[in-house]
Amino acid sequence: MEAIAIVGIGCRFPGADGPDAFWDLLRAGTDAITPVPSSRWEAVESDDPKAQGAGWGGFLERVDRFDAPFFRIAPREATLMDPQQRLLMEASWEALEDAGQPPGRLAGASVGVFLGVATNDYARRLLADPERIDAHTNTGAAPSIAANRLSYFYDFRGPSMAVDTACSSSLVALHLACQSLRAGESSLALAGGVNLLLSPELSLGFSRLTALSPDGRCKSFDARANGYVRAEGVGMVVLKPLSRAVADGDRIYAVIRASAVNQDGQSNGLTAPNRYSQEALLRDAYRQAGISPGDVQYIEAHGTGTLLGDPIEAQALGTVLAEGRSADQPCRLGSVKSVIGHAEAAAGVAGIIKTALAMHRRQLPANLHFETPNPYIPFDRLPLRVQTQLEDWPHPSIAGVSAFGFGGTNCHVVLTSAPEPLPATEDPAEPSARLLALSAQTPDSLAALAGDYAALVDTLPASSLGDLCHSASFRREHQDQRLAVAFTSLDDLKDKLSSFASGDALPGVAVGKRS
Repeated sequence: MEAIAIVGIGCRFPGADGPDAFWDLLRAGTDAITPVPSSRWEAVESDDPKAQGAGWGGFLERVDRFDAPFFRIAPREATLMDPQQRLLMEASWEALEDAGQPPGRLAGASVGVFLGVATNDYARRLLADPERIDAHTNTGAAPSIAANRLSYFYDFRGPSMAVDTACSSSLVALHLACQSLRAGESSLALAGGVNLLLSPELSLGFSRLTALSPDGRCKSFDARANGYVRAEGVGMVVLKPLSRAVADGDRIYAVIRASAVNQDGQSNGLTAPNRYSQEALLRDAYRQAGISPGDVQYIEAHGTGTLLGDPIEAQALGTVLAEGRSADQPCRLGSVKSVIGHAEAAAGVAGIIKTALAMHRRQLPANLHFETPNPYIPFDRLPLRVQTQLEDWPHPSIAGVSAFGFGGTNCHVVLTSAPEPLPATEDPAEPSARLLALSAQTPDSLAALAGDYAALVDTLPASSLGDLCHSASFRREHQDQRLAVAFTSLDDLKDKLSSFASGDALPGVAVGKRS
């Protein structure tokens, strides 16, 4: 079975705008949960026994802002688009750029789009006011359009679909994307998910289901586990067959070896998990991957921090992962929900991105809020250890990522670290000067981009300047406003970029507009 490479990432999660910021958040072990911002809805009374936990969440900033002209969307249409659609457009562009795949070169290609989308807070607002309904309302509100709009904008001709299996939506979407790549119907695929909390009704419903933590924290696998906290987020990964990614010289974050999906069927209730279905899922995934469960080093668990779900998940994992495992090599366990909350339809891709970044950086971040093991989980008899601190993760690495829909649709993905890159050929003599070419759609955004590059340059070694210039010139889509900077050193480049960003132009800087 063809392995699939993760070659690009675009994301926004609570407290983190982009994969680098997300990694910094995870590495630092920062809790991203806050009270509900006043801009979302009026505060829920914390002493209301029917609203416990509904006043907390993991929230994104500036979800009301969107560069509609960049995506060639009229202002009127943009206001009637679910902000989830807008976030997906932004994250998809960022993921393609991160992958070094200029979108213009993919037009007309069999690129697939597979997205997890489950909530519709904005659509309910639009449809509740007949006076606001017009020709753009239905496309702005329909979940299917979240995927179709991306395919339309980029002129992608591969499969294009939105998936709703609740909390497992984005992981199931990734599973379908991998199947499409292996079947040859997609040559490249975008997979991900999105979730926004724009009204209180669903939070109140989950509170009355007693699913939410009154103190607003996911205490995964801890004795204090008392529910989860809802969160927002958007995540997108660019997928490519591993053989092609290696041949194309792509940077590979991690490799998807296999994935599996099943259903709980009947359990103790519609929303109650089924341990035996989870065990069957895990065995199927590792059988397809050709990997012994005993060799798995880390599991990015569903780990919502519920009294019912955590023990069932841990028992299923412990039973399967014990097969062929040395007693002194427990599998480490964590959940991104302990940091950012439960991003629901985007939760699965959040776990994938966390694990792929950890493999790429060769470090495992901590699971937060774990103090005392849940007494209903027999950790002394299970080959599991909750990850409580940042640790090095030796290469090569093997991991699994789980997501379980609250209606019973389960998904598990098996990841391994990227193959070692080929030895670098000897570099020719360093040139005396280089040229950095940047572009953006407006003068203001070009100045902002120059400022971003100035900050980036401040973190780079001089040896990376050639790669920086190559990527900016050949692996990004070029826009109308153009900037060219001739420079001889890191400091020279930083000074010229910073000066341009602040409104000045030093010698060696040229700016113009594509005619």
